Amino acid sequence: MGSSTARANIGVVGLAVMGSNLARNLASREGNTVAVHNRTYARTEQLVTEHPEAGFVPSESIDDFVASLAKPRTAIIMVQAGKGTDAVIDQLAERFEPGDIIVDGGNANFQDTIAREQRIAPTGIHFVGAGISGGEEGALHGPSIMPGGSAESYETLGPILASIAAVAEGEPCVTHVGTDGAGHFVKMIHNGIEYADMQLIAEAFDLLRTVGGLEPAAIADVFAEWNRGPLESYLIEITAEVLRHVDAATGKPFVDVVLDQAGSKGTGVWTVQNALDLGVPVGGIAEAVFARAVSGKQAQREAVRRVVASRPQPQRVDASFADEVAKALYASKVVAYAQGFDMITAGARKYGWDIRKDRIAKIWRGGCIIRAQFLNRIAEAYDEDPDVATLLEAPYFAQAVADGERAWRRVVATAAQSGVPVPGFGAALSYYDSLAVERLPAALVQAQRDYFGAHTYQRVDRPGTFHTQWSGDRTESEVPGH
Repeated sequence: MGSSTARANIGVVGLAVMGSNLARNLASREGNTVAVHNRTYARTEQLVTEHPEAGFVPSESIDDFVASLAKPRTAIIMVQAGKGTDAVIDQLAERFEPGDIIVDGGNANFQDTIAREQRIAPTGIHFVGAGISGGEEGALHGPSIMPGGSAESYETLGPILASIAAVAEGEPCVTHVGTDGAGHFVKMIHNGIEYADMQLIAEAFDLLRTVGGLEPAAIADVFAEWNRGPLESYLIEITAEVLRHVDAATGKPFVDVVLDQAGSKGTGVWTVQNALDLGVPVGGIAEAVFARAVSGKQAQREAVRRVVASRPQPQRVDASFADEVAKALYASKVVAYAQGFDMITAGARKYGWDIRKDRIAKIWRGGCIIRAQFLNRIAEAYDEDPDVATLLEAPYFAQAVADGERAWRRVVATAAQSGVPVPGFGAALSYYDSLAVERLPAALVQAQRDYFGAHTYQRVDRPGTFHTQWSGDRTESEVPGH
């Protein structure tokens, strides 16, 4: 049974792998005493027994858990998102007092976090949605943490989270993102960018293999080389490791024995759904989500393969092809991050959050899955001009894309001619061209909409809103009140 002495400054509810690792991380930091509780007490006992050095304060009941926390009580919930989270929130809210803090550290939908905060706020208890990135290893050794909630709650919570966060260039990878659901919103964007990043890397691999003719081990060497330059990132690093791995059972490259169907857990989908709601184009992220969906459509894939008589032969390329793919990958990654940060800007505007984008870039430099060298450049861009219209406008990134543009186009064209699907590279390039071209065919779309639905249009030569009598004499009239 748990101790009735209130001596823990932080508690963790939910002791699956992420919760257990986070509790161990907290306990390893000077000044923290960690209370732990799980719905099944056997798991609590197992954690305490396996890690006596942690000095955990275990509790079998939720009442004992609450009693073991010093005021202001602070508890981090690490249970499966959904009803399980709500059940624990309700248990704690019934027992906590004004000024106490409940933290949801799971992958919650930020809309749920907003609703939960509104429900809890009248009690005087602080509810904080905190995005935690880095997976199991991050939870144990130092994640990137994105807490929302009130500024008051962060005064207590901030130092605790800073003690366990990853450290990048001497700075803990945690910042107060904004009120209510801001933390989980930014974590959602992080995961959307992660989808895009992974898809782009997979396309680069496919190009190097199918067009470049390299085997996985040789591609691993290419990725390892890339990881020593501007593309340096966690995902590039682990890709090299995966491609080097040989399957013990068959002796084949491990990547060749893995089924080519990729699943998802929802955050990528949420990113695209909310981008549509916010009116933010995130084609690079969306195509990454759709690419996973296509991979799972086995019946359709088999059906098309049956009716396709022949496939294009890979185009001939020279030794410079890998360098061109690297430039295309870099430019496409810039677009994915630009789209993600555009969405942060739009979300902050809609929900009234004061989100410092330079700080978000900094806390993503360590601990999280998308940590990458060029996040420093993103932080510098937003530090220099917080209102930059797009990262593609920032001098460093504008120059980087300009330097790689010719290679980017060649790679996408080569992929098309070789029959290699590059939805990520292609969408990123089309997005860039859509921003860069002088005039878009949206003018024709506007005219079509006016023709069939009298949706009106604007003109380039004078102000106002207009409609043409398409089914009549085709006279144009100005529509008042627009």
